[in-house]
Amino acid sequence: MQSSSLETQAPLQNVSEGNISLKGVLKRILFSNQENGYTVGLLYLNEKKETITITGNFPSVQCGETLVVKGSWAEHSQYGKQFQCVQFESQLPSDVHGIRQYLSSGLIHGIGKIYAGKIVDFFGIQTFEVLNGAWVRLMDVPGIGPKRARSIKKAWDEQKIIRDTMIFLQTYGFTNTQCLRLFQHYGADTQAIIKKNPYVIAQTIEGIGFKSADKIALNFGLANDAAFRLDAGIDYIFSEAEGDGNTGCRKECLIRKASALLEVPAGKVEERLETLLSEKILSEYPAAQLLQRPRIAIAEAIIAKHVHRLWKAKASLPDIQLDKALQWSEERLGIVWSATQKDALRSILRSKLSILTGGPGTGKTTLLRALVDVLIAKHVRLCLAAPTGRAAQRMTETTGYEAKTVHRTLKYEPSTGHFAYDENNWMPIDYLILDEASMLDVPLTHALLRALPDAAHVLLVGDIYQLPSVGPGNVLNDLLQSPYFHVEFLKEIFRQGDKSSIVSTAHAVLVGNRVLESPIHLPNSALNLEEDFHFIGVDIPDSALNVLEKLCWEQLPKYAHVDPIKDIQVLAPMHRGQLGIENINAIFQQKLGMHRPTLKVGGQTFALGDKVIQLKNNYEKNVFNGDLGIIKDVNLEDENLLVQFDDEAQVMERMDCLDLKLAYAISIHKSQGSEFPIVVIPLLTQHFVMLKRNLLYTALTRGRKKVFIVGDPKAYNIAVRTQDSILRQTTLKERLQSRNTSENLGL
Repeated sequence: MQSSSLETQAPLQNVSEGNISLKGVLKRILFSNQENGYTVGLLYLNEKKETITITGNFPSVQCGETLVVKGSWAEHSQYGKQFQCVQFESQLPSDVHGIRQYLSSGLIHGIGKIYAGKIVDFFGIQTFEVLNGAWVRLMDVPGIGPKRARSIKKAWDEQKIIRDTMIFLQTYGFTNTQCLRLFQHYGADTQAIIKKNPYVIAQTIEGIGFKSADKIALNFGLANDAAFRLDAGIDYIFSEAEGDGNTGCRKECLIRKASALLEVPAGKVEERLETLLSEKILSEYPAAQLLQRPRIAIAEAIIAKHVHRLWKAKASLPDIQLDKALQWSEERLGIVWSATQKDALRSILRSKLSILTGGPGTGKTTLLRALVDVLIAKHVRLCLAAPTGRAAQRMTETTGYEAKTVHRTLKYEPSTGHFAYDENNWMPIDYLILDEASMLDVPLTHALLRALPDAAHVLLVGDIYQLPSVGPGNVLNDLLQSPYFHVEFLKEIFRQGDKSSIVSTAHAVLVGNRVLESPIHLPNSALNLEEDFHFIGVDIPDSALNVLEKLCWEQLPKYAHVDPIKDIQVLAPMHRGQLGIENINAIFQQKLGMHRPTLKVGGQTFALGDKVIQLKNNYEKNVFNGDLGIIKDVNLEDENLLVQFDDEAQVMERMDCLDLKLAYAISIHKSQGSEFPIVVIPLLTQHFVMLKRNLLYTALTRGRKKVFIVGDPKAYNIAVRTQDSILRQTTLKERLQSRNTSENLGL
C-alpha cells in the first residue's frame, strides 16, 4: 500500500468541501505528465457502479490498480465535474481482470501483454501470491524458464521499492526522471542514503542541485548554519563554477555566493572556508588567486608537470629530410604548398610539442593529412585521437588513418573505472596527434598526458575561436600561451576559395563584421541550392518554426534529395521556448508519425526510427557523450532499444535510456567536434542570452555542404557584435609559467 500528498494543476473550482474518500479501480489514464506525475484518469467506483474523472499527482500508477483517493469535487471550466485528489493509497487489484490489466501495463520489466496473459491464465487470483513468495512456480508457466522467472521476480520487487522511493521524493518536488536516476544510482538504499545525508544527491546526480537536497535537509531539522550544510553549499558553488568551465573560485566571490545561497552571514562561510583549507578539503593556488577542489587542482598540476616532462625529454623521431618530405607530400596529395604552409609543416616536424590552429578553410586538414603520410612513411608509431567519436571518425576519413576517441586510445576499463594506460604504463607510441583540441577539458588532458612516454611528440590541432570545452578548463588557450608549445597559426584561406560563403561568413563573424554577404531570403522565396549559405529572414517564433519544419521535411528532401534525419542537423542556441531544442524535437518526432512502436522512459518517449544523442559516457556500452544514433528496434517485451551509433549497434536497457535524448535538434555545444552535410540554425532575438560570437561561429563551421539560418537579422547582429566577455578562471597557465621559471632558475 502506498500513500502520497498531491497538488492539482488543473484550473478547477471547488463545488464540494470536506475530505471525501472514494475507492475504485483505475480503468484508463487520459493524461500523464511524466516529469511531475500529474495525471488525469478514469476511476471505476465498485460500490456505485459508475466511472468518474480524477486528477492529481499519481507517481507511476497503472491501469488495474485499486486506488483509495481523498479530496473534493471540483468543476473544470472545459471538462466538467472532476474529483480533485489531495491524497491517495494504491492497492493491488484483487480480481482476475484487474490483475491481468495491471500486469499488462508494462510496469513490471519482463512482463508484457503476452506473458501477463500466460501468468494470469495459469495462476488466476493467486498471481500476486506467487510473485510475492513462491516465484519459482513461474517456471511452471509454459514459455517461462529460470532466467525469465528470476528477472520477473527481481523487477516485481524493484517496482515496489521504486514506488516507495518516488512517493517519498515527489513530496519534495523531484520529477519522475530524477527519481529514476536516483534509484539507478543508489538502488534499494536510496531512501536510507538520502535520510542520512541529503546533500550527497546534489554531488552525485546530474540535474539535481543543492536547493532540492537542501529542501529535504531543512525538513529533517538540520540547523541553518550547521557545518554539514555550509560544506554542501560551498561545494555547490564550486560545482557551479566548474560547470561554467572554471577550475576554481576567487575567495571573495565564493564567500558572497555561498552566503546568499545559504542565507547565513558571510563571516560564517569565511570561518568554515578556513577550516576546509586547513584540513586540505579545499586547496588554494595563490599565483592565480583561486580556491580549488583538490581533484581539479591536482589534475592541473599534473598537466603542467607532464608538459614540462615531455618538453624536456629528447625527441625520438627518425631523421626526416624536410624539403624532400614537402615535395613528396605535394606529389602525393596533388597540391602546391604555399610558403606559409611549408614553414608550418617544417616547424611542426622539428618541434617536440606543437599546436596547429586557424579558422575554417585555412588548410589545417590538408597539413594534417600530409604530416600523417610523412610519419607513416618513416615508420613512426603514430596515434590519432579526438575527444568525441564523431570527431575521431571525421579524422579517420580526412587522414585515411584510424583515429580513436581519447577514452578508447587510453583503453578505459569499466570494471576498474581506470585507464589501462597511465604514468605507470605508457602508451607505445612516438607521436600523438589530437584533433578538435578546443574540446579538451582538464580531466581528459590530465589522463592523456600522463600516459605519454618521455620521447613522444605531441601535436594539438584545433580552432581557438570555437566554443571552449564543456568541462572545466581552458586547456588549448592556456597551452597556447605557455612557453613549451610551438604554435602555428594559419590565417590564409584555401578551402573552396571565394566560392564558399560558409567560410567567408564564418571569418566575417570572427572579426565582428555584421554585414551578410549572402542575401536574406523571404520564407516563401525560391532558394538557390547551388549556394552553400542561406539566411531565411523571419522574426516571429511561430512563423520561424513553420519555416524550419517545412525546410527540413519538405524543401530540402525534395529539391536537394537529402535524408531529413541522416543529412540534416538542427543546431539551436537554447533548450526552452518555441524554437528551443525540446519543442523542435517534439514536433519533428511527430513528422515520422506516432503509430510507431514506442518506449516511455522518465519524461521521454522514444519511437522506432528516432534520432537520439547520448548525454553521458557509458563505458560498458562503449557509447560516449555526444554520440548520435538511430533507433533501429523497440523491444516492448524486454523494454529496451536497439540504437545504431556510428560504430556499432547497442542494446540500451531501460535505465540506459535515461541518458538518451531526441536529437533532431541538438545544442551547439553538443555539436562540437562534428560536421554535418547540412546544418540549420534557428536564430531569434528570444535567444539573446545565448547570442555570442563564438557560439554562432561554432554553429556555422559545423556545416560541411550547406548552412541555413532561419531567423531574425537583428539576432544575427547581436551575436556577431557580442563577444563572450567571461574569461575562464584556471590555474594551468600560471602553473606552466611557474614550471618554466623554476627551470630557468635551475630549481
